[in-house]
Amino acid sequence: MPQETSTSEWVKSLIPFVVMCVGMFIALLDIQIVASSLQNIGGGLSAAQDEISWVQTAYLIAEIIVIPLSGWLTRVFSTRWLFAISSAGFTVASVLCGIAWNIESMIVFRALQGLLGASMIPTVFTSSFHYFQGPRRVYSAAVIGAIASVAPALGPVIGGWITDTFNWHWLFYINVIPGVVITILVTLLVRIDEPDLSLLKDADYLGIGLLATFLGTLEYALEEGSRWNWFDDRRITDTAIISGVAGALFVIRSLTHSRPVVDLRALGNRNFSVGCILSFVTGVGIFSTIYLTPLFLGYVRGLDAWQTGVAIFSTGAASFVGVPLYIGLAKRFDTRWLMMAGLASFGLSMWTFSFITHEWGGAELFWPQIFRGLPQVFAVAPSVNLGLGSLPPDRLKYASGLFNMMRNLGGAVGIAVCGAILNSRTNFHFAAIASNLTPTNGAMTRLVNGVAQRYGELPGSLDEGHQAALRQLWKLAYREAATMAYADAFRAIMLAFIVATALVPLMRNVGVPKPGGAVDGH
Repeated sequence: MPQETSTSEWVKSLIPFVVMCVGMFIALLDIQIVASSLQNIGGGLSAAQDEISWVQTAYLIAEIIVIPLSGWLTRVFSTRWLFAISSAGFTVASVLCGIAWNIESMIVFRALQGLLGASMIPTVFTSSFHYFQGPRRVYSAAVIGAIASVAPALGPVIGGWITDTFNWHWLFYINVIPGVVITILVTLLVRIDEPDLSLLKDADYLGIGLLATFLGTLEYALEEGSRWNWFDDRRITDTAIISGVAGALFVIRSLTHSRPVVDLRALGNRNFSVGCILSFVTGVGIFSTIYLTPLFLGYVRGLDAWQTGVAIFSTGAASFVGVPLYIGLAKRFDTRWLMMAGLASFGLSMWTFSFITHEWGGAELFWPQIFRGLPQVFAVAPSVNLGLGSLPPDRLKYASGLFNMMRNLGGAVGIAVCGAILNSRTNFHFAAIASNLTPTNGAMTRLVNGVAQRYGELPGSLDEGHQAALRQLWKLAYREAATMAYADAFRAIMLAFIVATALVPLMRNVGVPKPGGAVDGH
C-alpha cells in the first residue's frame, strides 16, 4: 500500500509538471521559431535586413524584463494563476503577431508575446523543486535542461516546415490550440501556493521601472550600435548612459529595499553566482548560434526556410539523444564534471564552425551541430541543481527569476554582439579582399575578361560587359567577406565557452537531497 501511495503521488505530481513544461517549451520555442523564416517575414513585411533581427530580439528583451519579476509575481498571483494568465496572454499575442501588417507592428506584438509569456519559464524551475524530491530531481532537472536546450534548437526546423508548408503567419497561429489547452489544464491541475494581492501595495515599483529601463536601453544600444557606428551617434550614447545609470540605481535599490523585486543578495552564494554566469554564457551559445546559422544558410548559401530547417535539424536530434545519456551519467558522476564536459564540447563545436565556407550546407554542418547539440543538456541541467539547489527555500523563487534572466540576457546580448561582429568584420574582410583585386591578380583578370567578352560579342555592349563583370566580382568578394565574418562570430562564442569551462571548478558539489530534507520551492 505505501508503494501504491507513492506511485499515486508521483503521477499526481507528474501530470501538472508535464503541462507546465509544455508551456515552457512553447515559450522557448517561439524565440527561435522565426529564425529560419526571417527572410520570409522580412519580405512579407517589407523590412530591411538590419531590422529583421528585432523580430527575435524584441521577444527576448521583453522576456528578460519580466522573468526576474516572476518570483514576486508568483507570490502576488500564485503559481497557478500567474501561469494561466501568462499562457492566455501569450496565446492572444501570438494571434496579433500573425496579423501584423508591417515590421513595426510585428516588433510591438513580438515584445508583447515575450512580455506575457515570460513567466511560464521560471515558474517551471521552482515548481520542479515542489513536485520532485530526492533522486527524482535528477530527472526533473534533465527534463528542464532538455527543454531549455532543445526548444531553441528545434525552433528553426519547425518554423521552416510551417513556413514552407503554409506561410509565415502560421508560425504564430500554431500556438492558439496548445495555448488554450495549457491555460485550462493549469487552472484545473496546479495547486502549489495561494495568491497574496496585498503585496501589490508595498511593491517596489521604482525598482521595476529601473530594471525595465536598464535592460531595455541596454539592448537598444547593443542592437543598434553597429548600425549607427556606436558612440558616433547621439542616440546610442544617450541610451548607453541611461542604461548604465539605471543599472547602477537598480542595484543600489535592490540591495537597500526591504522587499526588492529581484533578490541580488542571492549572488552572495558562490554556486548561484557562478551558475548565473554559466547560464549567461549558455544563453549566448544557444541563441546566438541558432540566430547565426539560419542567417548564413539563407543569405550566403541561398537556402529557403524548409531547407534551412532541415540543415540544422541535427542539433535538435542530438539534444534529444543527450537527455537519457545525461540522466544515466548524472547518477554515477559528479555533475560539475558533466557540466565541464558539456561546456567544453560546445566550445569545441564553435571551433569547428569557424572553418565554415560559402559551400557549407546540411552535410558540412552535421558533425559541428552534433558536437553542439549533444552536450547542451550537460551544460544546462547541472546548473539547476548546482545553482538553484544550493539556495534556502525562502530565496529560491526570487532567485529563479534572476537565474533565468541571465540565460535570456545572454541570448539577447549574444545576438546583438554577433550582429555587430557580422557588420564590422564583413566590412573589414571586404576591404582586405578588395585590396588584392588589382590588375596583377590573374584570377580576377580572367573572370572580368571572360564575362566582358560574353557581353562583348554583341555590338556596342562592351561597357555593359565590364559592368556585369564588376558586379559579379563584387558579389563574390562580399560573399567571401560575409563568410569570414560568420567564422569570426563563432570564434567569439568559442572564447566565451572557454572561460565558462574554467569557472566550473569554483562551484561546490550539491548532493542529491534526500526526500526528508527536500527543498520546497515555494
